Amino acid sequence: MKKIRLGIIFGTRPEAIKLAPLILKIKNNKNFEVIVINSGQHSSMLNQVLKLFEIKPDFSLKVMRKNQNLSDLTSALFKKINNVVLQSSLDMIVVQGDTTSALVGAMVGFYNNIRVSHVEAGLRTFDLKNPFPEELNRKYISSIATLHFPPTITAKENLIKESISSKNIHVTGNTVVDALEIFKQKTANLQYINLLKSLHYDENKFNILLTCHRRESFTGGVKNICMAIKKIANKYKNTNIIFPVHLNPNVQAVVLTYLKNLDNIHLINPLDYKNLLLLMHKVDLIVTDSGGIQEEAPSFKVPVLVTRQSTERPEGIDAGVSKLIGNDTESVFRNIEKLLTDPNVYKSMLAKNNPYGDGRATEKIMKCILNYYAKKNT
Repeated sequence: MKKIRLGIIFGTRPEAIKLAPLILKIKNNKNFEVIVINSGQHSSMLNQVLKLFEIKPDFSLKVMRKNQNLSDLTSALFKKINNVVLQSSLDMIVVQGDTTSALVGAMVGFYNNIRVSHVEAGLRTFDLKNPFPEELNRKYISSIATLHFPPTITAKENLIKESISSKNIHVTGNTVVDALEIFKQKTANLQYINLLKSLHYDENKFNILLTCHRRESFTGGVKNICMAIKKIANKYKNTNIIFPVHLNPNVQAVVLTYLKNLDNIHLINPLDYKNLLLLMHKVDLIVTDSGGIQEEAPSFKVPVLVTRQSTERPEGIDAGVSKLIGNDTESVFRNIEKLLTDPNVYKSMLAKNNPYGDGRATEKIMKCILNYYAKKNT
């Protein structure tokens, strides 16, 4: 069998994290040639991940422009990704998740009669506005892809309900768990005491990691969350709240208005992947609207409160290791307070296993792609 030429496309930090284990494994397999295409949606944050995993893209497209809207971004991605694909003689394009880069990568594959594999397929909220535009992106990619790699049985069932053939669906677990295992191996012998202090971690207090960045929160959710956090900080002086503030002006302006100059709230710059994982490993509670953190936190046995109206990752909710609380001020305050004051509730949310994977997702994906081409050539 001739070598399979894969084009792996990503543009954001979460995509790079989740595709890094697959890129590394495939590069070491004699049956593949891999072309790594970085669209550059999150260039500064993305470069941190590439450095950590020692990955050098073959193409870096640098599509971002100041004040660029989704239409501008999509248009720029189409032109640049299509140019790369046309010169690369690919057998298959691999995309991950639900970003604009993933959507455009899949559509470029379709337009050029190149098969598409979708990593982390089948996630659904069944609400096109939450998250926006990711829910629509997922559905579009699913209608294009040849091979679907859902992380869980629930995600597989979502795809089957959309009339996708089960023979093309392979449950693998989430590659983020594989990435965490690589991270643990790389950092097993390092000491982090001084670094933790620089990140404002306080071993004598109840440490809360807060993240907030989703578009759906810009119209009031960020303010509500900040007001709840301020109430917690004022009422419970034994809390130590660490908030890496997203660079988006819609987030920064509100956060600085409500949360600056409070002794037990630390507003810090966005963290690179290594430092974020370090904090996730050490804190007592995570309050977030992030999808990726919902998947990662169970590996560190840290409870998660999800400040969204819906989640496409219900497995953590079902397992009891995370809780969907919305972004109403009273709900956010009440749920944090419950975990601060009720040890039984807190203990009930400590994960025994990560419901999103076992660390072998990349191996399963690679074998599925090989089997697909082996059958195709017989």
